[in-house]
Amino acid sequence: MRYFKSVTDIGDLNEAVREAMQVKKNRFAYKELGRDKTLLMIFFNSSLRTRLSTQKAAMNLGMNVIVLDVNQGAWKLETERGVVMDGDKPEHLLEAIPVMGCYCDVIGVRSFARFESKRDDYEEKIFNQFVKYSGRPVFAMETATVHPLQSFADLITIEEYKTKPRPKVVLTWAPHPKALPQAVPNSFAQWMLATDYDFVITHPHGYELSQEFTAGATIEYDQDKALAGADFVYAKNWSAFEDPNYGKVLTTDRNWTITAEKMALTNDARFMHCLPVRRNMIVSDDVIESPRSIVIPEAANREISAQVVLKRILEDLQ
Repeated sequence: MRYFKSVTDIGDLNEAVREAMQVKKNRFAYKELGRDKTLLMIFFNSSLRTRLSTQKAAMNLGMNVIVLDVNQGAWKLETERGVVMDGDKPEHLLEAIPVMGCYCDVIGVRSFARFESKRDDYEEKIFNQFVKYSGRPVFAMETATVHPLQSFADLITIEEYKTKPRPKVVLTWAPHPKALPQAVPNSFAQWMLATDYDFVITHPHGYELSQEFTAGATIEYDQDKALAGADFVYAKNWSAFEDPNYGKVLTTDRNWTITAEKMALTNDARFMHCLPVRRNMIVSDDVIESPRSIVIPEAANREISAQVVLKRILEDLQ
């Protein structure tokens, strides 16, 4: 595996989950794979779980790790071609990327949607420039449109906690005071649809996601109906996708907050969220603190998903 951005890059999901379980049993079994190899992690946006889990995964594999926060530890970067660089950005990404590639063997990139242009966001300009110009294997630590390391960890977590072969998994929109990208729900939908789970998406009208990621999913606009009989409830906010409201907050209706009353509609479901989470906006205190909440094991599995991806990339470099 040279690039990782989509569920299609990981191959057979059952095999990927089996490999994840093996890695989880012995995280240091493959530490020779990364000997004398360097991972460069590049952050255009803030991170806690992605940075810590991916760095830990690389260390488990014996890699050296360089972390670059572009906003604090580098020159401001211009990303557009044809721009007269007479402003506050003294370096262009097209020179910076191949230079970065000189110092490492593998590159992880994290960059959010800007909400300035839906076309630019969904063309994944920044991530694709790294693929094109770095000369190194590149994997997504979240992009403008997807967060595959998170979704892989979500899949691992569901596989660990499911009590039936085909659980009902519900992705529900929840309110948030700020406009958030569609990356996490896009990826979650894409990965869930690659399984044989009973998968349902529920959200208010106007929050439809791109068909590129949700085609084949059951869409239910009544949250209570969607939650009925659910085995897993994945709450997440996202901003509007469809024009002319792309990147906008259309409502902060608290009736969509996941509460104990909402969870009572389910089949004693497990609660999931990618974190960080706005308590009493996305989910009530009592739900996220309940024994049915698996947000911490879910976050812990971020190390495992990252390690499987890095392991496969390193194996391809042998």
